[in-house]
Amino acid sequence: MPFEIPENIHELCAPLAWLIGSWRGNGHGDYPTIDGFQFGQELVFQQDGRPFIHYFSRAWIVGDNGEFVRNAAQETGFLRPQPDRTVEVVLAHNTGFVEIWHGEIHPDQPRLEIVTDTVARTTTAKAYTAGKRLYGYVDGDLLYAYDMAAMDQELQPHTWARLQRGGGSAEGGGRHAGEP
Repeated sequence: MPFEIPENIHELCAPLAWLIGSWRGNGHGDYPTIDGFQFGQELVFQQDGRPFIHYFSRAWIVGDNGEFVRNAAQETGFLRPQPDRTVEVVLAHNTGFVEIWHGEIHPDQPRLEIVTDTVARTTTAKAYTAGKRLYGYVDGDLLYAYDMAAMDQELQPHTWARLQRGGGSAEGGGRHAGEP
């Protein structure tokens, strides 16, 4: 499904217009301190004409046959593009940490790469210290990879997914296989 640039998009958000909308799909996760897993995910990027994009993500663990197992991570925040094509990102997570990210909007391709600048944790949050994310628009899909440093492990791949715009979302009102 092709994307349309919203009429009211702020000029600083225009280089990220390819992100705007709802995305759904599946991904995989792995890390030395846990068993590998599969998940379903929904991402929403929305803007209202001001110089930021609001972001929300929810994920759920799925079994080998794609069936819903349990709810997983949620995060929300804001992407704040700057005139020099850098971007500031502020994210808060249901697991007890908040992050400030900095990155760069690629000048020639629909791609965004960000790395953590600051991580703050509650006393009950896991020992997460850093992250790196890469988002790209490839053949009409949103691909992303998330590297994490946590639990005394160095920065390394943690999750990756391929999501489709709209992606059979519940926007029509019903649930789909494997969706909570």
